Amino acid sequence: MTHQQQRQQMQQEPWPPQVFESQLRAMESRYHSHHPFNRRLNAGELQPFQVRGWVANRFYYQCRIPVKDAAILSNCDDRATRRRWVVRMLDHDGHGDHEGAHAGGIEIWTRLGLATGLRRDVLESHALVLPGVRFAVDAYVNFARRAPWQESVCSSLTEMFAPQIHKDRLAGWPTHYPWIDTSGLDYFRSRIPLADRDVEHGLEVAMHWCTTRERQVRALQILGFKLDILWAMLDAIEKAYPDHLPKEQQP
Repeated sequence: MTHQQQRQQMQQEPWPPQVFESQLRAMESRYHSHHPFNRRLNAGELQPFQVRGWVANRFYYQCRIPVKDAAILSNCDDRATRRRWVVRMLDHDGHGDHEGAHAGGIEIWTRLGLATGLRRDVLESHALVLPGVRFAVDAYVNFARRAPWQESVCSSLTEMFAPQIHKDRLAGWPTHYPWIDTSGLDYFRSRIPLADRDVEHGLEVAMHWCTTRERQVRALQILGFKLDILWAMLDAIEKAYPDHLPKEQQP
């Protein structure tokens, strides 16, 4: 689409809410579940070192998510929204004794890393994080720091597409990767209901904020940006961990 076409589109009447939501959901075709590396991961085609490399790099993303959410809160002047959004930070950071339902996504992901053979200190040091992954994740956090909080919320709508990718892993990994203790898959189990809850709130904000065609188009662009972030992470991981990587370079 040319810049002139984009300007003309932004000057049009806003889409009805149902049409706007369908436009957002149609972007699922760009979700990282369709990335070749993820397809191989969920088909059981990866070697243990490739799974570990993915887990270690994705851990950096997990650790930065509550920082992103804190940035959104710092820009948000609506108390009702802050009271609902702050729960997302606890979802990842955990609270209390970090046991059971209090563990938080970062700790639960750490247990996935342990189940794949990674040491906790290696994970938490981020020593295995690739430059491309770090760059992509940090770009996302910096966007949340600078953008209006409503726009940052729109970037979180990739959660619309997340439940299926978690279900696919739960369905296939026990067979494809029997060397990973199934307790290590608790992160995927825990995120399915939380994703549904977060999508409901995110869509509510998007519909309230995007009352003009210009804002609706902007929301689609922002969602596309977030999808590119997730795709770029897998590009970097796929390149760093080819099938025939020398053993001394394997995580």
